[in-house]
Formats: sequence, structure tokens, C-alpha cells
Amino acid sequence: METIFFKGTPCHTYGNIPAVGTKAPCFNLVAKDLSEVKCSDFEGKRVVLNIFPSLDTPVCAASVRRFNQEAANLDNTVVVCVSMDLPFAMGRFCTTEGLENVVVASAFRSPMFSQKYGLQIVDGPLAGLLARAVIVMDENHDIIFSDLVEEITNEPDYKAAIKVLKS
Repeated sequence: METIFFKGTPCHTYGNIPAVGTKAPCFNLVAKDLSEVKCSDFEGKRVVLNIFPSLDTPVCAASVRRFNQEAANLDNTVVVCVSMDLPFAMGRFCTTEGLENVVVASAFRSPMFSQKYGLQIVDGPLAGLLARAVIVMDENHDIIFSDLVEEITNEPDYKAAIKVLKS
């Protein structure tokens, strides 16, 4: 169990975020067109998981915009933006914003994702949603960067995640 904060109030997650140096758990999420988004879709590619509570918040929306911008400059890398938002809302957001460099994937019917990644919030006002985190995997799906944002209302450390991909 991890402790994070929502506007200073402690909240907890279902488990622990996977550590650097471990193999990333496989996932099966839902794309904006209701097709599956699976870890096997990205074989041989580096993967950035941008995980957050909901696109309906300014900080979450900002993280998707920023990673969309950064993804355009990264070789052999896919950015997967994951939340509990419905796939339709995620697709509408990307269309409205003109975001084409990220893959949006809903965990709304994938309880194993939140359990394997230890990121489901279990108490507090955001219980049931995902915590804010960034996980970067190499081509073999080994985790090379893992950051659970302590205060949910803060943006992730984009520079640190991108630095790992550029080294």
C-alpha cells in the first residue's frame, strides 16, 4: 500500500507501484473505439504509461497534452495514457484537443491493471480511480522509470521520464 495525498489529505493505493528493474505486468485495457489495448501491441517498443485519475481535471488533461507533445520527438516509443475514464470520453478529448501522438486506454473494465500496478485509490474522495504515476518501460518491458506522484494535484516529473528515454 502506498500513501499519496489529495489536496493534503492522505489516501492509499491498493498495492505498490512496480519498481525500476522489474518486468512490467502485462495489461489489457480498452481503446477509444472499444478495441483492446494490450501490452503485446507494443512488442519491441519503449512504452510510457501516463496514469492519472480523470481527463476531466486540469492536471490530468495537461499531462496528456504534454506527453502528446513529447511523444512526437521520441523514437520507437509509444505513450499510453491510462485512466478510469470511459473510452468515449477519452476519444472525444483527444479529438477536441487534436492529440494524435498518444494512445488513450481506459482501465474501467480492467481491475487487474489497477491491482497489478498497485495504483487504484482505495479511500478518500477519489476512491476507485487511479493514482497519478508515470512508468517507463524499455523494449523488453523492463521498468526503467517509475514515479508515483505524491500529491495527486501535482503534475508528474516530465523531464525525469523523458531523460530516461533519451539516455
